[in-house]
Amino acid sequence: MQILITGAGGFVGSTLVRYLHTALPQAHLTGTYLPGSPTPDLSGVVWAGLDLRAPAEVQAMLDRVRPDHIYHLAGQAFVPRSFEDPWDTFETNVRIQLNLMLGCIALGIAPRLLIAGSAEVYGAATTTPITEDTPLAPNSPYSVSKVAQDMLGLQYHLSHGLPVLRARPFNHFGPGQSDLFAAPAFAMQIARIEAGLQEPVVKVGDLSARRDFTDVRDVVRAYHLMVERGRPGEAYNVASGKARTIQSLLDGLLAHAHVNITVEVDPARLRPSKIPILEGDYARLHAATGWQPQIPFEQTLRDLLEDCRQRVKGA
Repeated sequence: MQILITGAGGFVGSTLVRYLHTALPQAHLTGTYLPGSPTPDLSGVVWAGLDLRAPAEVQAMLDRVRPDHIYHLAGQAFVPRSFEDPWDTFETNVRIQLNLMLGCIALGIAPRLLIAGSAEVYGAATTTPITEDTPLAPNSPYSVSKVAQDMLGLQYHLSHGLPVLRARPFNHFGPGQSDLFAAPAFAMQIARIEAGLQEPVVKVGDLSARRDFTDVRDVVRAYHLMVERGRPGEAYNVASGKARTIQSLLDGLLAHAHVNITVEVDPARLRPSKIPILEGDYARLHAATGWQPQIPFEQTLRDLLEDCRQRVKGA
């Protein structure tokens, strides 16, 4: 079996690679990276260096690999950056996906294609928990790009029969995540404080927002089950089914700190658009695949903090 993973060197992509090595040891994995950037340090992957925004490069790569499954994870994933450069976010996220779908059509291949969307497409939903039938209400350039990816996936399934699976993951975190995001930002600050590299103050943004957190290792397992058992054209929430405040996430990390730490609000960390709560319903995914979260929230906190400690030591 040939499997293509765009963005294989990223946080979710690298976690997926490690999972697939165990789940499908005989599969041949191809990962993409941008030429000029370091080749990701992952074993058992054939690396394809190309600009995914270039249609001809994408089609040539698809012709070489002839994938049975595609996990499309590449893109611009940081919401605040989308306000700074909306067009770059939209062009990157939408054009790459179009190139993949159009390349498959031109070559006459129909791999099962998972699109990693986002629960941000629901915006400030007025009812919870959020199901896949909740109206889409994007409130950032990033979430608009994710709506476009989601709907294009559906459209090319309906118009060309591409077996597209549309994932709508809620917040996911765990070892290896960039400290641009809240959980690793807190954990990395704690690790730096413990190492004597930062004053004993953690800088934070809005702690009142409630988010549905799932361990990234559970998320990639959901993606695999979607590709194996999901219904083409369908959208699936990937969520824990429980919303927690950002405050509780911070408190959980601080409980494992080795030193006393105070907390200070940093206005630069406050997001322009406010979504009070995101809480997902994963019943459709469970019914189709049997998936449900397995890794406890507290374990993810411990694993993330220990990962950040190791990163600080290795810096």
